[in-house]
Amino acid sequence: MSDRWPTLEEAEALLHEFTQNPRLLLHARAVAILMRAFAQRAGEDAGRWEVAGLLHDFDYEQNPTPETHLHAGLRILRERGWAEELALAIGSHADYMDIPRDTPMRKALYAVDELSGFLVACALIKPSRKLADVEVPFILKRMKEKAFARSVDRDCITGGAESLGVPLEEHIRSCLEALRPRAGELGI
Repeated sequence: MSDRWPTLEEAEALLHEFTQNPRLLLHARAVAILMRAFAQRAGEDAGRWEVAGLLHDFDYEQNPTPETHLHAGLRILRERGWAEELALAIGSHADYMDIPRDTPMRKALYAVDELSGFLVACALIKPSRKLADVEVPFILKRMKEKAFARSVDRDCITGGAESLGVPLEEHIRSCLEALRPRAGELGI
Protein backbone atom coordinates (compact mmCIF):
# COMPACT_ATOMS: atom_id res chain seq x y z
CA MET A 1 0.00 0.00 0.00
CA SER A 2 1.47 3.30 -1.09
CA ASP A 3 1.30 6.67 0.54
CA ARG A 4 2.50 8.59 -2.54
CA TRP A 5 0.24 11.41 -3.63
CA PRO A 6 0.37 12.52 -7.24
CA THR A 7 1.45 16.03 -8.00
CA LEU A 8 -1.16 18.41 -9.35
CA GLU A 9 0.44 17.99 -12.78
CA GLU A 10 0.17 14.19 -12.57
CA ALA A 11 -3.46 14.51 -11.47
CA GLU A 12 -4.22 16.86 -14.37
CA ALA A 13 -2.63 14.39 -16.79
CA LEU A 14 -4.71 11.50 -15.44
CA LEU A 15 -7.89 13.57 -15.56
CA HIS A 16 -7.28 14.50 -19.20
CA GLU A 17 -6.31 10.95 -20.08
CA PHE A 18 -9.79 9.74 -19.11
CA THR A 19 -11.98 12.84 -19.50
CA GLN A 20 -12.60 14.99 -22.57
CA ASN A 21 -16.10 16.28 -21.80
CA PRO A 22 -15.79 20.03 -21.06
CA ARG A 23 -18.59 19.93 -18.47
CA LEU A 24 -16.89 17.13 -16.56
CA LEU A 25 -13.58 18.98 -16.70
CA LEU A 26 -15.31 22.12 -15.39
CA HIS A 27 -16.89 20.09 -12.58
CA ALA A 28 -13.51 18.59 -11.65
CA ARG A 29 -11.95 22.06 -11.52
CA ALA A 30 -14.79 23.47 -9.37
CA VAL A 31 -14.53 20.61 -6.87
CA ALA A 32 -10.74 21.00 -6.77
CA ILE A 33 -11.08 24.71 -6.01
CA LEU A 34 -13.53 24.01 -3.21
CA MET A 35 -11.40 21.24 -1.75
CA ARG A 36 -8.33 23.52 -1.67
CA ALA A 37 -10.33 26.21 0.14
CA PHE A 38 -11.77 23.74 2.67
CA ALA A 39 -8.32 22.30 3.37
CA GLN A 40 -6.88 25.75 3.98
CA ARG A 41 -9.69 26.57 6.41
CA ALA A 42 -9.11 23.29 8.24
CA GLY A 43 -5.32 23.66 8.35
CA GLU A 44 -4.90 20.56 6.17
CA ASP A 45 -2.68 19.89 3.13
CA ALA A 46 -4.37 21.98 0.43
CA GLY A 47 -2.43 20.34 -2.40
CA ARG A 48 -3.59 16.86 -1.45
CA TRP A 49 -7.18 17.96 -1.04
CA GLU A 50 -7.09 19.75 -4.40
CA VAL A 51 -5.81 16.59 -6.11
CA ALA A 52 -8.63 14.56 -4.52
CA GLY A 53 -11.17 17.08 -5.79
CA LEU A 54 -9.68 17.15 -9.26
CA LEU A 55 -9.66 13.37 -9.59
CA HIS A 56 -12.91 12.47 -7.80
CA ASP A 57 -14.77 11.73 -11.07
CA PHE A 58 -11.84 11.19 -13.46
CA ASP A 59 -13.19 7.81 -14.61
CA TYR A 60 -16.85 8.85 -14.92
CA GLU A 61 -16.90 9.63 -18.65
CA GLN A 62 -15.73 6.12 -19.48
CA ASN A 63 -17.51 4.44 -16.55
CA PRO A 64 -20.82 6.26 -15.98
CA THR A 65 -22.72 3.63 -14.00
CA PRO A 66 -22.61 2.72 -10.29
CA GLU A 67 -21.39 -0.72 -11.35
CA THR A 68 -18.28 0.77 -13.01
CA HIS A 69 -17.71 4.39 -11.82
CA LEU A 70 -15.15 4.52 -9.06
CA HIS A 71 -14.59 0.77 -9.16
CA ALA A 72 -12.49 1.30 -12.30
CA GLY A 73 -11.05 4.57 -11.04
CA LEU A 74 -9.86 3.21 -7.71
CA ARG A 75 -8.24 0.26 -9.48
CA ILE A 76 -6.37 2.69 -11.75
CA LEU A 77 -5.17 4.81 -8.82
CA ARG A 78 -3.91 1.71 -7.04
CA GLU A 79 -2.22 0.36 -10.18
CA ARG A 80 -0.33 3.65 -10.44
CA GLY A 81 0.89 3.21 -6.89
CA TRP A 82 -0.84 6.28 -5.53
CA ALA A 83 -1.88 6.73 -1.93
CA GLU A 84 -4.59 4.47 -0.60
CA GLU A 85 -6.00 7.44 1.32
CA LEU A 86 -6.50 9.23 -2.00
CA ALA A 87 -8.37 6.22 -3.40
CA LEU A 88 -10.53 5.95 -0.28
CA ALA A 89 -11.32 9.67 -0.22
CA ILE A 90 -12.35 9.60 -3.87
CA GLY A 91 -14.37 6.42 -3.41
CA SER A 92 -16.14 7.76 -0.35
CA HIS A 93 -17.97 10.48 -2.28
CA ALA A 94 -20.44 7.89 -3.65
CA ASP A 95 -22.82 6.25 -1.20
CA TYR A 96 -22.82 2.99 -3.17
CA MET A 97 -19.12 2.45 -2.49
CA ASP A 98 -19.80 2.01 1.25
CA ILE A 99 -16.55 3.72 2.24
CA PRO A 100 -16.98 5.56 5.54
CA ARG A 101 -16.68 9.32 5.49
CA ASP A 102 -14.62 9.34 8.64
CA THR A 103 -11.93 11.88 7.78
CA PRO A 104 -12.21 15.62 7.18
CA MET A 105 -11.16 15.15 3.54
CA ARG A 106 -13.81 12.53 2.85
CA LYS A 107 -16.52 14.63 4.49
CA ALA A 108 -15.51 17.72 2.54
CA LEU A 109 -15.41 15.92 -0.81
CA TYR A 110 -18.90 14.57 -0.27
CA ALA A 111 -20.11 17.98 0.88
CA VAL A 112 -18.82 19.94 -2.13
CA ASP A 113 -19.36 17.50 -5.01
CA GLU A 114 -23.06 17.95 -5.78
CA LEU A 115 -23.17 21.52 -4.47
CA SER A 116 -20.44 22.66 -6.87
CA GLY A 117 -22.49 21.51 -9.85
CA PHE A 118 -25.59 23.18 -8.48
CA LEU A 119 -23.78 26.50 -7.97
CA VAL A 120 -22.50 26.43 -11.54
CA ALA A 121 -26.02 25.67 -12.82
CA CYS A 122 -27.39 28.59 -10.81
CA ALA A 123 -24.78 30.94 -12.27
CA LEU A 124 -25.53 29.83 -15.82
CA ILE A 125 -29.22 30.77 -15.60
CA LYS A 126 -28.47 34.31 -14.45
CA PRO A 127 -28.58 36.90 -17.28
CA SER A 128 -24.92 37.72 -16.61
CA ARG A 129 -23.99 34.00 -16.38
CA LYS A 130 -21.72 35.04 -13.49
CA LEU A 131 -21.30 33.46 -10.08
CA ALA A 132 -20.89 36.94 -8.64
CA ASP A 133 -24.64 37.45 -9.18
CA VAL A 134 -25.68 34.29 -7.32
CA GLU A 135 -26.73 34.62 -3.69
CA VAL A 136 -27.72 32.08 -1.04
CA PRO A 137 -31.49 32.79 -1.12
CA PHE A 138 -31.51 32.26 -4.90
CA ILE A 139 -29.79 28.91 -4.47
CA LEU A 140 -32.15 27.79 -1.72
CA LYS A 141 -35.13 28.71 -3.88
CA ARG A 142 -33.74 26.76 -6.85
CA MET A 143 -33.07 23.73 -4.64
CA LYS A 144 -36.83 23.42 -4.11
CA GLU A 145 -37.45 23.30 -7.88
CA LYS A 146 -37.15 19.63 -8.77
CA ALA A 147 -37.03 20.33 -12.51
CA PHE A 148 -34.04 22.67 -12.17
CA ALA A 149 -30.67 20.86 -12.40
CA ARG A 150 -32.56 17.63 -11.86
CA SER A 151 -29.44 15.47 -11.99
CA VAL A 152 -28.09 17.15 -8.83
CA ASP A 153 -28.94 15.15 -5.72
CA ARG A 154 -30.32 17.62 -3.19
CA ASP A 155 -30.04 15.04 -0.40
CA CYS A 156 -26.27 14.95 -0.97
CA ILE A 157 -26.13 18.74 -0.68
CA THR A 158 -28.04 18.82 2.60
CA GLY A 159 -26.33 15.68 3.88
CA GLY A 160 -22.94 17.15 3.05
CA ALA A 161 -23.62 20.24 5.14
CA GLU A 162 -24.86 18.03 7.98
CA SER A 163 -21.73 15.87 7.82
CA LEU A 164 -19.63 19.00 8.21
CA GLY A 165 -21.78 20.12 11.12
CA VAL A 166 -22.74 23.45 9.55
CA PRO A 167 -26.10 24.91 8.56
CA LEU A 168 -26.92 24.53 4.88
CA GLU A 169 -26.94 28.30 4.30
CA GLU A 170 -23.48 28.65 5.82
CA HIS A 171 -22.14 25.77 3.71
CA ILE A 172 -23.54 27.30 0.52
CA ARG A 173 -22.12 30.72 1.44
CA SER A 174 -18.66 29.32 2.14
CA CYS A 175 -18.64 27.48 -1.19
CA LEU A 176 -19.71 30.63 -3.04
CA GLU A 177 -16.97 32.62 -1.32
CA ALA A 178 -14.38 30.01 -2.26
CA LEU A 179 -15.42 29.84 -5.92
CA ARG A 180 -15.94 33.53 -6.66
CA PRO A 181 -12.26 34.57 -6.74
CA ARG A 182 -11.56 31.80 -9.26
CA ALA A 183 -14.84 31.95 -11.18
CA GLY A 184 -12.98 33.10 -14.31
CA GLU A 185 -11.29 29.69 -14.51
CA LEU A 186 -14.76 28.16 -14.61
CA GLY A 187 -16.20 30.60 -17.13
CA ILE A 188 -18.76 31.85 -14.64
